[in-house]
This record gives sequence, C-alpha cells and structure tokens, in this order.
Amino acid sequence: MPHIAAAGDYQLGPQDKLNIRVAEWQTVDGTFRDWSALNGEYSVGPAGTLSVPFVGDMQAAGKTTSEIAAAIGLALQRKLALPDKPEASVEMAQFRPFYISGEVQNPGQFPYVPELTVLKAISIAGGMRRSADYGPQLGKDLVTAKGNYDIYDDQHVRLLVKRARIDADLAGKDSFDPPKEVEGDPKLPTIVADEMQILTSDQKALKLKLDALDDLKGVLQSEIESLQKKIVNQQQQVDLAQQQLASIGPLAQKGLVANARLLDSKQSVADLQGKILDYETAILTAKQSISKATQDAIDARNTLSSSLATDRQQTEADLNEAALRVNMQKGLIAQASDPATTASITSSEAPTLLYSLVRVANGKSSEIDAKEDTPVLPGDVIKVKLAPMASQ
Repeated sequence: MPHIAAAGDYQLGPQDKLNIRVAEWQTVDGTFRDWSALNGEYSVGPAGTLSVPFVGDMQAAGKTTSEIAAAIGLALQRKLALPDKPEASVEMAQFRPFYISGEVQNPGQFPYVPELTVLKAISIAGGMRRSADYGPQLGKDLVTAKGNYDIYDDQHVRLLVKRARIDADLAGKDSFDPPKEVEGDPKLPTIVADEMQILTSDQKALKLKLDALDDLKGVLQSEIESLQKKIVNQQQQVDLAQQQLASIGPLAQKGLVANARLLDSKQSVADLQGKILDYETAILTAKQSISKATQDAIDARNTLSSSLATDRQQTEADLNEAALRVNMQKGLIAQASDPATTASITSSEAPTLLYSLVRVANGKSSEIDAKEDTPVLPGDVIKVKLAPMASQ
C-alpha cells in the first residue's frame, strides 16, 4: 500500500475539499475568459459526488484531481455547446481528516497530512497514554466521551432537522415534518421551531420582494394603458389640426389668409405629433421596466435556490462528520467502560499496543491489522488498543 506522494495521484473521497478554477481560450477573439462564477472551493459530498454549477453532480470518489479537471472541461463544452473546451484546474484544498481512538492522549479527529503513518498519527494525538495515569484517566475519558457524545448527538439531530427544512424551502413548502430518525427526541420541538422561523423568514423575504415587483409591474401596466389612451386623444387632435391646415392652405395660396397663420397651423401639427412620439417612447420605457422586473423576480428565486443548494451540500458534509463523531464517542464510551481494559492497565508490566485501521473502500468498511510504519490514508480510523496481558 503506497503513501500518498502527491495530490495528483490521490483518489478523492467524501469530505475532501477542492479548489477549482476554470478558464476558456476563445479562438475568435484570441483571449482568455475567466469563469469566475465557477471558481472557488468545493466539497466532495457523503455520496462521493461533486456539485459544480453548469455541470451538475458528478462522481468524484475514486478519481484524481486531473480526472475531475478533464471531466469538468468536457462537460461544460458539451452542455453549453462551446467551440473551445474550457480548461479546469483542480487542486486539493484540504484532505478529509483521519480519526484515532483508544490508548492515546488525545483521541479524536485530526487534519490529514501526506506521508502519514500510524506512529506519526499517534504522535499527532499526543502519544501513548501514560501508564501512571491509566486508572484516573479512564474515568476522565468516560466522562469526556459521554459529554462529547451528547454534544455531537445534539449536533446530529439539529443537522437532520436543518436538512429537512432546506428540502422544504427548495420545494417551496411552508412547513416540514421532522425526520423520522429523531422522532421522540426531547430537544426536537425547540429545534423544529428554530428551523421553522428560518423557513418562514426565507419565504417571507422572497414573497415581499416578488409582491413588490408585481406591484411595480401593475403600476407600469396602468401607466402604459393611460399613455395609450393619451395617444388616441392626441391622434384625434392631430387629425383636426391637419384638417384645419388643409383648409387654410388654398386660402394662403390665394392671399386670403396670412402666411403666419399657415405656419402656426403647421407648427401645431408638428407639436401634436411630437407629443405622440413622447408617449410612445414612455410606453417603450415602461415595457422595458416590466421586463426588468420580471427578470428580477426570476433572479430572486434563483438566488435563493442557489444559496439553499449550497447550504444543503454543506449540511450533508457536516452530517457525515457528526455521524462519525457520534460513532467514535460510542466506541470510546464502550472502551472506557470495559473491565478487561481497566484490569490490564493496573499491571506493573509495560503495556503492549495493538493497532488496526478501519478503512472504507468501494463503499465497504473493513478493519485491517497495522504496525507503526503502516501508511494511513485520509478518512481512516486508527484504533489503538492494549494487548491482553499474559496469564500468570
């Protein structure tokens, strides 16, 4: 089993974080176009998928950053029918963490670093638990594990309710049912009430904005109708003025009417026609404002949906982490409560440690024996146990 030598050889998995940048060489203009809307940090979700705008969900688990970059560029070119394929740069922002439990000073979750071995991981966790402190330390561990379990379990419940609220918000619903897996939890009513306030606030804010835009469109439409009526009246005045001008023209040619009166009639017709043009311009401006208000309403909905989708992706990642933490604390509680462990550490003989790695591969979890120099991969759970004491 090789060490992770470089991020380019690393196979991605849930909780990994990536920095993605996309640029496109435009052959026609001979310039680069930076896709700033796509640039940023992305997390691989619990299902091993990566969600990228304009690309959608794509399988990331088991692939390298180079493979992801190529897939993003190809997907953008196909979906948007681009003449040139955009170039994506994908770099590791943060490896998913590793976990260590058992006979170490500070069991828990730690950031992964390349070239990590079991021995290095134990050093990161504060080293082997000191034998002189084993007795009281186990008691402290039990209290700490139970306290941490309550904290992470509460976080897990809150995240489940939050995800249900986000799903309801995305579906446009004004309420949601609590997840069945947390029914009966005494904290549930308070958590649901908090999330309902957020749901109501989101929908109220969107409704107020959409109602304001609808009111604006109503005012503009009324203005258009009023201007159209003015045009009709104005056209009638133009017709009358033109009739008057037609009757004055022959008289002016015979010298029976002063030329000044003829000029006044012509100016009157021109002024009236200019007024009609002003009304028509105002109508066009109002129609453009209606179109902008319609687009603003679409943008408001899309902005909320995009924000909710991002929030849901982060919630899924947080849920996965909280579940791991809950399970780890359960294991620590069980270990600290094990009489066999307590008996073994009271012996004067120096304890021997046993190591194993719990690793998920291809969706399946397995536990393998390990040594101090065994490489550790991101997402691994390292178990450090005391070897059973030989019978006297």
